[in-house]
Amino acid sequence: MTLLNHPRTRPRRLGVAAACAGLLAALLTAVPAAATPDPGDGPTAEHQVSQEARARAAEAIADGELPGQDEIVHSDNIEHLANIPKDVLPGTNSDLAFQGRYAFAGNYDGFRIFDISDPRAPKTVAQVLCPGSQNDISVSGDLLFLSTDSSRSDSSCNSTTQPATEKSSWEGMKIFDISDKRNPKYVAAVETACGSHTHTLVPERRNVYVYVSSYSPNAAYPDCQPPHDGISVIKVPRKAPERAAVVNFPVLFPGEGPDGGGNPGSPTNPGVSKTTGCHDITVLPEKDLAAGACMGDGILFSIEDPENPRVIDRVQDNVNFAFWHSATFNQKANKVVFTDELGGGGAATCNAEIGPNRGADGIYDIVGKGDKRKLVFRSYYKIPRYQAATENCVAHNGSLIPVKGKDLMVQAWYQGGVSVWDFTDSSNPKEIAYFERGPLSTTGLVTGGVWSAYYYNGHIYANDIVKGFDVLKISDRRTDPAKRVRLDELNVQTQPDYFD
Repeated sequence: MTLLNHPRTRPRRLGVAAACAGLLAALLTAVPAAATPDPGDGPTAEHQVSQEARARAAEAIADGELPGQDEIVHSDNIEHLANIPKDVLPGTNSDLAFQGRYAFAGNYDGFRIFDISDPRAPKTVAQVLCPGSQNDISVSGDLLFLSTDSSRSDSSCNSTTQPATEKSSWEGMKIFDISDKRNPKYVAAVETACGSHTHTLVPERRNVYVYVSSYSPNAAYPDCQPPHDGISVIKVPRKAPERAAVVNFPVLFPGEGPDGGGNPGSPTNPGVSKTTGCHDITVLPEKDLAAGACMGDGILFSIEDPENPRVIDRVQDNVNFAFWHSATFNQKANKVVFTDELGGGGAATCNAEIGPNRGADGIYDIVGKGDKRKLVFRSYYKIPRYQAATENCVAHNGSLIPVKGKDLMVQAWYQGGVSVWDFTDSSNPKEIAYFERGPLSTTGLVTGGVWSAYYYNGHIYANDIVKGFDVLKISDRRTDPAKRVRLDELNVQTQPDYFD
């Protein structure tokens, strides 16, 4: 694949030439298989790498095998239309949601609303200061939802951090009224066990159900004692969101013992996360299906009764998956793509030492019918471009690109950038386009890169942890039919029926 001769880009090969494989293998370093949570609240830290690794990086950049620091490179079918840097919210940029001509961008310090009616020139409509990692974000009608997964002094937007052992600590869901996009109003808060790392909406006409994913990283947290083996279900009346409340805590991993029935992790399964909750859930309301990425387990479950989700099948990969992070259905609901966030998003895992099967996507076919459906593994997908020892890179958030008869996806890979790939053949996935920046640092590993990359109404929108909000346009015969699909709203973890 060739590259555009753009003033801010220079040609870079999609793969690594065999002659340079030894050079890059020496440059790129491995990390332990044990996973950690997403990047934390504090300022981005730089972790030093060896002098040899720095020298190898400089040599690889000089040879054109790696882009230079902050240099933009991309495939010839991707155009970079716009970048909007951070403004008053200095924290980590996180997830994205969409409604009409607006994009909603989470940030560990609050959220930002963009008018994207002109994708080449997005405009900031509002910035709301409301700290609380990781501010996972979604919207439904006049309501906006934010996840708080850090110990706060109270539920207000003026709260401060405090030790989780304090009895007054608060974590959970915050709800805003966004009927006036220029003036969002905070209307409700619901405390949940272990807080809310992420959340997923199951919208109905009168109510919105919120599936709260959280997990127990520390048994010392008073509201997070194991077994924490389920999810909180919040019911939010659309006309009275102040009455939002937890209505159920379905156990997804029933079992004996203090830790429940999820993956026991190490030492039974070395390098695999112990399952003490779910990281993320994706629902397909039209099919009454959901897929859960739950640390050491992947699950398929029914949401026919949204207050009482019911597990259909459960899988583990104790060889190559360290931390089941997120899930994406294909349009026909006969496949699920699970991601492995090896290293918790803060490590350099896109390299020769880690290889193509770890820190990757796992593609599973759904076979059978009804309660007899099973998840059957087919293959792994990982970006075919090595990254530097100073670049955190691993599979992260992405969405379908809606093309009938094809399974196409755009996905974020932190400093690995944005990848567009085809998994129509479950056993033979292939990348068809990409966009990325060179390393944030050539002297140490700095956490950054693209947190989420989603396709919405003809464009790809990406939220970069450090660099801000990016708009990309893909022009390719394989993805062009998706331009005809228009949505009024998109929360990627609540997958729509694109062709209904």
